[in-house]
This record gives sequence, C-alpha cells and structure tokens, in this order.
Amino acid sequence: MDRDDAELLFQGVERQAELVRTGKVTSRALVEASLRRIIRLDPALGAFRVVLAEEALAEADARDAEEEQTHGPLHGVPIAVKDELDVAGQVTTFGGAANRTPVAADSEAVRRLRAAGAVVIGKTTMPEFGQWPFTESATHGSTRNPWDTTRTPGGSSGGSAAAVAAGLIGAALGGDGGGSIRIPAACCGLFGLKPQRGRVSTAPNPHLWYALGTVGPLTRTVRDAALLYDVLAGATPADRWSARPATTGWMRALQTPPGRLCIGYSAKPAVPGVRPHAEHVGALLETVRALRELGHDVREVNPRYPDATAPFAAQFCGGVRAEAAAVERPDLLEPRTRSTLALARLVPESAVERGIRAGERLADRADRMFTSMDLLLTPVIAARPRPVGALDGAGLLTALARSRPMVAYTALWNVTGHPAASVPAGFGTDGLPLAVQLVGRRDDEVSLLRVAAQLEEARPWAERRPPLPAT
Repeated sequence: MDRDDAELLFQGVERQAELVRTGKVTSRALVEASLRRIIRLDPALGAFRVVLAEEALAEADARDAEEEQTHGPLHGVPIAVKDELDVAGQVTTFGGAANRTPVAADSEAVRRLRAAGAVVIGKTTMPEFGQWPFTESATHGSTRNPWDTTRTPGGSSGGSAAAVAAGLIGAALGGDGGGSIRIPAACCGLFGLKPQRGRVSTAPNPHLWYALGTVGPLTRTVRDAALLYDVLAGATPADRWSARPATTGWMRALQTPPGRLCIGYSAKPAVPGVRPHAEHVGALLETVRALRELGHDVREVNPRYPDATAPFAAQFCGGVRAEAAAVERPDLLEPRTRSTLALARLVPESAVERGIRAGERLADRADRMFTSMDLLLTPVIAARPRPVGALDGAGLLTALARSRPMVAYTALWNVTGHPAASVPAGFGTDGLPLAVQLVGRRDDEVSLLRVAAQLEEARPWAERRPPLPAT
C-alpha cells in the first residue's frame, strides 16, 4: 500500500484531478493515501502543524457525492495550506503560540481552492510570522528537508515545500515576502512561482507584509502551478493591491511556446558582500546551455541592481508589527520576534509608507533592465541548504546574518513586485537539489511559465524522488 500511495501522490494535482474525474479513484481514496503517508513519514519531517484528518475525509466524501456537472478543476484533490492563511475552524498560528482561537472563515485563497473542488488536508509549518528562510519554530520545532533530513527545507514556506517534495500531498499553498516560495522550492527540488504583486488575494487581510508579500503554490510541475494559479488569480475589493488581469488562462498559455526570447543571465547577487556557491553558478551555466539549445538568445549581463535594503526593512518591520498586533497572547511571542518588534517600534507607519513608495521607484528602475531582455536568469540562493538548527540560540542580528545568503537573489523582486520563479536545475554533490531563478517583466508570469515548461520538458525533474522509505 505504501508504494501504491506514493505512486498516486507523486503524480501531482492535475493527474489526480483527472483520475477522480474519470472515476479511476475516489477523493476519499486520495485523501486516505495522503493521510497514511503523512502518518508514516511526517514525524521525521515536521511538515504539518496540524492534519485535518476527520474534516478532510468528510470533505472528500462530500466531493464524491457531488454531481459531475458541479466538478471544479481541483475536484477531490487534497491540498495543504501554510499556517499564515485562515482555514475555517482552525487557529492561524503564524508559526508560533500567541494565537489560540479558531477563525470563523476561510481566507479568500482557501475559499477559491474549495470552490474549485479541493480538499484541505492540513496546515503546514513556518517560522514565526514567516520572518526567516529556515522553517524553525520554538513552538512547532524544526522542519526537515526530505532529500536530507539533517538539512533545512528553506523557508518560510518550508512545511509546504517539504510536504510536496516528500509526496505527502500533490501541492501546497505558501507565501512569499522575501523569497519564501522560491527559497524552499529551490531547497526541495520543486517549481515555485512568486506571482506579480496583487495577483492572488490576501483577503481578509489587505496585504501580506504590505507590498512585499504574495500567496502562491509549491508544486512538482509547471502545469500544476498553472492549474492552481488559474484557480487562485484575482484580487478582491479588500486587497490593497491588484495586478493587471491576465489576457489568457495560465494553463491555456502553456499551449503556446514562448518563441525566441532574449534572456540575460548573471551570478551577481542583488545583496552586496554575498558570494554564490560554485555549484549554484554551475547550475546557472548549465541552464544557459539548455536555453540556448532551446533556441533562445542568452547573454551574460551585469545588472545594476538598485539597493532595496531600506524599503524592504521598513515593510518587514511594519509587516511583522501588524501581524504581532493582532495576536491574542503577545506574551507568548518568541524572544527573537520580540527583538524584531523592538526594532519595528523605531519604524513609524509613515516610514513604512515611504518604503512602499521607494519600492515603486525601484520597480521603475528595475523595469529598465528589461528593455534589453525579456527575462533575467540568476541563482535562487547563494548558499547550500544549512543543517537544521540555523536559528538555535540565534538572536536577531545573528539570524539576519545567516539569512542573507538565502535572500540575496530573491528579496529585491518582492520590493519591486516583479514575478519570479524557482526552477529545478539538477542536484549538487551533496545530494540536495539545485535551482535557478527566472525573473520577468511586471505582469508577465506567462513568459516565466512557458520557459520553465520548456526546461522541464528538456530535463524532466518531477520523477526524481527523495530517499524516503517506499518512495
């Protein structure tokens, strides 16, 4: 049964939805397979903060009883949700212990998943308020990388990434305020697209870390990501930001090749003083060769990255402060978070708003990079995934220093709002995944998806599985 469960769950959400639609498997059977695998493997991974076994089985039974004409694109498929998104009847912990009361309603992203037929099977782990690129929490423990359980899966959406990479679930929602979808995708060998700011609703909250944060899925394949974004895309009146509507569906867009694009590449980090690991540079150059073989014009560039430190820091402080202000038991916040809040108290709301406006000016400057190229190709992270325990005993300054190599290529694009994706690029000598980042023009997620799909076809990655029992 374990091997059968793995074969089913590693197929991803598009294939799982097809199996349910054609009657080859029931939603209940899918959920039961996922639950069995979670029970067996998650104690060693710590990917789930809570597993909603009874609720998910009841929801699956309801899906199986629905008339075929009501089936959505995710009908009967179990999906997990990062613990910063509201799930009705559950506590939104933000990775800590300071909230105790279950919320009454789903967040808009979760509501859209259910409206498309998905079954919410659980909530995944994160560091408190998503502050760190390591999924480690004083309350919920450390989450581990399925490819090597002594290493971090990255963060802050590390629980979602670990769950998908280990085949516990076909896809999971994450959030990205400085790289928190792309970093764990890179560490765990997944596809992770940070969409354009305002593409996916953050309601009932008007924003996620002001202009920095977005919501999106972590998946094994590009097509699964496109399918989920077709379900998730679109802002509401409650959202402070909204992206320009796409001209076509994302799955439909994958039917058309991108054509010959001009792609610039660079190993230069956007954060000074950080040097990329040699194997990350090697993965970048291998991807350059692959893209040239696919017919693209790929040239080395020397990006003049704007300094995003001040606008990022202002919104980081404001975002953590806003989330901490809403918890029930601030006395139960982690000491490191209280240090962040002490710093945040020095940053008035007016400074946060100035940071947002400064970020918009940086976005205009970044746009000029794309006058001579269609996409930018870089590494995702500078360092290899650290051993678990990166935050053990670390105060705020130490944690920030250890985080810099993880966000050196990603955080700029949160400040500017541009879409960016982590694309698998093989494996390092340590057995852990390698990845590259594709960055696009504003509102041009489609080009990222099309080129990533070409790379996936040229060097398939979804069939590789981590060395877990019965995988």
